[in-house]
Amino acid sequence: MKKSVVRFDNLKVVSRMSRIRSMIRGLDLKTFIVLFVILPAAIAGIYLHGQKVTYFLRPLWQSPPKPFIHMPHYYHANVSMESLCSLHGWKLREYPRRVYDAVLFSNEIDMLTIRWKELYPYITQFVLLESNSTFTSIPKKLNFAINRDKFEFIEPRLTYGTIGGRFKKGENPFVEEAYQRVGLDHLLRVAGIEDDDLLIMSDVDEIPSAHTIDLLRWCDGPPPIVHLNLNNYLYSFEFNLDHKSWRASVHQYQKGTTRYVHYRQSDYLLADSGWHCSFCFRKISDFVFKMKAYSHTDRVRFSHYLDPKRIQKVICNGADLYDMLPEEYTFRELIGKMGPIPHSYSAVHLPSYLLENADKYRYLLPGNCVREDG
Repeated sequence: MKKSVVRFDNLKVVSRMSRIRSMIRGLDLKTFIVLFVILPAAIAGIYLHGQKVTYFLRPLWQSPPKPFIHMPHYYHANVSMESLCSLHGWKLREYPRRVYDAVLFSNEIDMLTIRWKELYPYITQFVLLESNSTFTSIPKKLNFAINRDKFEFIEPRLTYGTIGGRFKKGENPFVEEAYQRVGLDHLLRVAGIEDDDLLIMSDVDEIPSAHTIDLLRWCDGPPPIVHLNLNNYLYSFEFNLDHKSWRASVHQYQKGTTRYVHYRQSDYLLADSGWHCSFCFRKISDFVFKMKAYSHTDRVRFSHYLDPKRIQKVICNGADLYDMLPEEYTFRELIGKMGPIPHSYSAVHLPSYLLENADKYRYLLPGNCVREDG
């Protein structure tokens, strides 16, 4: 009996050891899978798509900015300026304010031409500053100086200046951008701007409509700083991204107070005031240059983003150059804007000079997504 009991106990020990070995082998397999399959896959996923995860979860960690006070915008070519001022709750002035249009310039020759042709009748002085450096400290040509002969039509009303880049590698690009905007403040004073003159603050590709500027210069009553709600386009006027562009603004200039910046400075937003055509370039090389040159160069996370064939495909598909998700603050808006931008076949209410010279600027109109090489 004792021997059989001892043998029975030994069998139980052997059985337990067998189970433990099985557990260890199972644990080893699970550990192997975690360490060499799941963990590397997770790291690769974060590396490749971390921005997408962050942006998709943005509604959870960031609240939307304070909403604007939306100002209705009334306009028709056959309505008098006195009536338009009255519709806005404003009064017609005895004479219009002077208007200064000031821009920092990089290489957007076509956009600058369309902008200045649109605004020409109502601008007192065109003020342009360019640097021999991009915001990311890449040396560049003085492209406006090289092409200045194309802008003879505004020469009598042009104040042009240059500013040397500081070429500080590794510095936040927004520091160089702020430095150049301070230079533009100085150039405005050289141009003769005075208190109560209107100053347009916007990038070259943020184009106020002519009738918007005409309205603001003729009416007494608008807020001293008004942001302009622009129709937002990407690559051309074929891809209408949304109607949320707001950084362009018009200021009643005040010496010692007004500073040329590109962020929110007022709660007032005037509806339907023009066009923002971002990355609207004729040549693929211009896309590559801007992607490396402007303040958000950190979005070029992989070198293949700059491949010309990829860029051309992205343009025609209305996709994102940086493979990013939309920058939205609610899941509803974010999901609604995911994927390519739908094609638009409307060329109604675009800058008149663009349509009058459609053959020259065909690439900006619907159905012409293919860009020039070089």
